[in-house]
Amino acid sequence: MSTLFDPVTVGALQLPSRLVMAPMTRNRATLEGVVTPTTAEYYAQRASAGLIVSESIQPSVLGQGYILTPGLHSAEQVAAWRTVTEAVHAKGGRIVAQLTHCGRIGHPSLYPDGELPIAPSPVASGEQMISFQGPLDHPTPREMTAEDIRTVIEEFAQSARNAIEAGFDGVEVHGGNGFLVHQFLADNTNLRTDEYGGSVANRIRFVVEVVRAVADVVGADRVGIRVSPGSPYNSMVESDPLSVYTPLLNELAGLGIAYVHVIEMGTRDLTKQLRAVWPGTLILNPHETMAVYPATAEAAEQAMEAGIADAVSLAALWLANPDLDARIKAGGPFNTPDQATFYGGDHVGYTDYPTLENAK
Repeated sequence: MSTLFDPVTVGALQLPSRLVMAPMTRNRATLEGVVTPTTAEYYAQRASAGLIVSESIQPSVLGQGYILTPGLHSAEQVAAWRTVTEAVHAKGGRIVAQLTHCGRIGHPSLYPDGELPIAPSPVASGEQMISFQGPLDHPTPREMTAEDIRTVIEEFAQSARNAIEAGFDGVEVHGGNGFLVHQFLADNTNLRTDEYGGSVANRIRFVVEVVRAVADVVGADRVGIRVSPGSPYNSMVESDPLSVYTPLLNELAGLGIAYVHVIEMGTRDLTKQLRAVWPGTLILNPHETMAVYPATAEAAEQAMEAGIADAVSLAALWLANPDLDARIKAGGPFNTPDQATFYGGDHVGYTDYPTLENAK
């Protein structure tokens, strides 16, 4: 039986442990989507994770969905991310870039020409974006044309190239949480009647094409995908997740990618069914419905003991405990995450959480 602290091979990467730092948006980039030296410090502090998955990074201007989130589509952004990866590598860590196109979860105020966000179909989320002026309603997005689809796939591929240029060890495609890739999968956001909508085979087509394009430029063994089957986040509806994700995982298995990262939003039975389908490495992000919030070290260990995951990602515990691996080994204590400082701000609640050593 594998434990959290056994090494594991994940595609091209050799991980010293199975304890992964999950991606967490922190909204601390500049208005130009450039990360700062404080971001490099933040990730370097957590380099003892078996693997770090970065916060969501937009692959294009139109891929942005929130204020102060970073991109990987300009030379300045690439150069800034290189300082982050160098800081992580200097501490012996490994980090992959999570590429996220937000699709309909966006707003014209984010884009220089004020255009509408794009999505598979013109269906508004009914939710809001927090802006500098206060909450703004998400507009009804513009339905993507065939040319738009080709453009976005190439944007994912180019930002994957940029990620490798910036020194990342690999790329994770965000296919969950109600963002663009997920919008092609879900019942209520994909109402298309062309080859990208309707049947399950058509609805998974965009996802597979994005992952294939990324794998073609960085190598399949350095590519993962994150999915959230059954998640209602960002007003998503998936009436029968297994009927969609079983064929999707079968298609992705044929590409030979490094891993699938599952956000556990449904039941543990659904997780087990997906585990049975997926032949490769599965990283599980146990949700608060499976334990208390935030997901605990015990939840991570239980997932490993149950044999349903090859590695486990935790979010808020890594945010608050830069030496989480040492704290788990010691049986605690654990810093408490300060939710008031999760999004935006300066170093407070970002790089000032103490390690066990500093707390003494």
